[in-house]
Amino acid sequence: MIDIRPVAHPIGKIVSALGAGMALPMIVDMWHGDPHWIVFLECGTLTMVLGVLTTIATRGKHDSLTIQQAFMITSGLWAVLPIFGALPFMLGAPHASLSDAYFEAMSGVTTTGTTAFPRLDGLPKGTHLWRAILQWSGGLGIVVVAMVFLPVMKVGGMQFFRSEGFDTLGKVLPRAGEIASEMTRIYVMLTAACILTYIMLGMTGFDAVIHALATCSTGGFSNYDASFGAYLGGPEWAASIFMVLASIPFIRMVQAMRGNFTPLYQDRQVRAYLRWIFYACAVIVIYRLIYMKQDAHPIELVRETVFNTISTFSGTGFASTDMMAWGHLPFAILIIVGLIGGCTGSTGCSVKVFRYLVLFQAVRAQVRRMHSPHRVYPLRYEGRPLDRDVVNSVMAFFTLFMLTFGLLIVALSLSGLHPKTALTAAWTAIANVGPAWGPEITANGSVAEFPTLSKWLMILGMYLGRLELVSVLVLLMPRFWRP
Repeated sequence: MIDIRPVAHPIGKIVSALGAGMALPMIVDMWHGDPHWIVFLECGTLTMVLGVLTTIATRGKHDSLTIQQAFMITSGLWAVLPIFGALPFMLGAPHASLSDAYFEAMSGVTTTGTTAFPRLDGLPKGTHLWRAILQWSGGLGIVVVAMVFLPVMKVGGMQFFRSEGFDTLGKVLPRAGEIASEMTRIYVMLTAACILTYIMLGMTGFDAVIHALATCSTGGFSNYDASFGAYLGGPEWAASIFMVLASIPFIRMVQAMRGNFTPLYQDRQVRAYLRWIFYACAVIVIYRLIYMKQDAHPIELVRETVFNTISTFSGTGFASTDMMAWGHLPFAILIIVGLIGGCTGSTGCSVKVFRYLVLFQAVRAQVRRMHSPHRVYPLRYEGRPLDRDVVNSVMAFFTLFMLTFGLLIVALSLSGLHPKTALTAAWTAIANVGPAWGPEITANGSVAEFPTLSKWLMILGMYLGRLELVSVLVLLMPRFWRP
């Protein structure tokens, strides 16, 4: 019998913190004289009480976790938090249905950024702040999970990073506090710098906070139906820089803050990520200038392309223009970069650059073996040998990711969506990217007109994609529950 107390205890603490966080949007609504503040007071009180009671009921000495308990914490946390995160959306503005409210909260904590609300302009400021807080919390949470739990659980090749970051095997919870402290410090500093930059570039203080929380979490929630289109120019360049910073490994930023910049410069992931961003932007700019012959000013066209491409690549999901007007080749490139995502150990989304680098090495080695079957081709990453279980884990994850992506497309099509909508909705959900296109998508990029079944399928896709699929699907195996 698996002891669930070490699982419920940290979840209870985090739920309590989530409830306490509702005080911020409550204060904002009170400051602006909006009666909506009472909703956050009620929801925050309820959330805190349930979280505290759970924490008290499961208190005790929890110094270590079994592998089963580690899987249960990661899967349980991202299922439970959206339940409480959805309460203010249901009981207050915009008085959403259960499906829409849970969709919005799940999109927030998974840093996907797709909205189910038909209209964002005019919502109470507290609601906008709460959406941003959900994303910011989810971004920090996934970084900690990537550094603490996934290496222990050997999900998607993450065991390769165990010795590089922190040795957590057998002592997950004590080390989690140290990791969370380091990551939170970097995360807060990055967010503060982003807020100040946005203010200096002309954003109002409130808008700067909302967009900075969404930028540094690579989430993409905006408080405008026009998304980032409300702030063209300098803010786009600034957002591009911070989106890149948020999607590179946080452990490298920790090392850099300690005065050691060498690992950041030498990180193969970071170099590949920046190089691929450059290639994607260059191809799209050339295509738009030469083939599409778009009459926008070249500097404006470059800025627009760089911002929206990085937004898609990092999984942030901001948009400052209609990317469908760019043509078929740019659309295909955006789909591809969305399926690549940011770096491992960052708030970035999707498959991650590290896994593609391992996958390319494995394929190249296999091609060489076909030519010289008796030669040995060792796989190495940054000078370190890649164990066979890392390579197998990466290949299994990639196969499962693409299979789930395909099944989600079929399921969304059968739920009544147009094929194009089904494709982009499955893509944005499983890769946690944000934007979607198709006849059923509203003017502000919302899925409000989707059938209820489609929304729940996307919720499942966002959940599986954010938690690296394997860490959730393993719970369905009967062997998992055996002592």
